[in-house]
Amino acid sequence: MSQRASHYSAQTKARKAALDILFMAEQREASLSETFTEQRSLSGGVVRELTRDIIFGVAGNLDAIDARIEAAASEKWPLDRMPSVDRNIARMAVYELDYTDTPPAAVISEAVRLASDLSTDESPTFLNGLLAKAAGAKPTTN
Repeated sequence: MSQRASHYSAQTKARKAALDILFMAEQREASLSETFTEQRSLSGGVVRELTRDIIFGVAGNLDAIDARIEAAASEKWPLDRMPSVDRNIARMAVYELDYTDTPPAAVISEAVRLASDLSTDESPTFLNGLLAKAAGAKPTTN
């Protein structure tokens, strides 16, 4: 992790913790709730509310979130071809875009920041475009 990570806001730290759990669960092929519970016990039970909201929000809406990412992604970069970090940053961001009141610009900015610190050199630009497209095509709620 870069030194910039020590200067993260509380919300960015919460999103980073959620990303760690999403990434870990995917790598281990474990459930998000199981991985969350394990990490919560390792951290002494202290978990930010935003981290919990993102984890359970993504878990509860994963199929819809993945469909939204697929719809916004180019044919060259389907979900299964994206780096795992990018895929999970996109999942968190689409969850926040579709299921929270967080302003789209803030969601995209946070996702790009995490990608800048944690993924490939191309990832921030890729995610910025993908999430801007997803934000512009936000589904209507019932």
